[in-house]
Amino acid sequence: MKLIQRIGYYLGGFAIGLVLLAFFLSGKKTSCSYGPEARVLKNINTKKIIYAPKVLNRLNQLALDSVAIKDILKKGDINFSESEPRKSPCAEYLIEGESKNEQILLTVENCDSTATVTNINIKSGDH
Repeated sequence: MKLIQRIGYYLGGFAIGLVLLAFFLSGKKTSCSYGPEARVLKNINTKKIIYAPKVLNRLNQLALDSVAIKDILKKGDINFSESEPRKSPCAEYLIEGESKNEQILLTVENCDSTATVTNINIKSGDH
């Protein structure tokens, strides 16, 4: 068997495998949360989100809603250098995201059964 035939068989089998995977995994809630940032964000989003009273007041001042905050909690970037992941009893994370063309900084306490947004700020400076 020539090398070109082997490559053809390999690519044909690989394509069939991809089609089968796409068929079986379509519609399922599968995700690949392998990095530390993705794991923490997924962990936070699986819990009940609670907003501290001062955060609710600040949301009104900034004209933001909880949908914008949920979006930042799903797609934001965690600043691990400013976070305290080993803090007891609840880890504390600084999550950065964008809403209405403004950089939003959220401080989230990640406890066993709840995640509490304890602070919200607008990042000042040029970005």
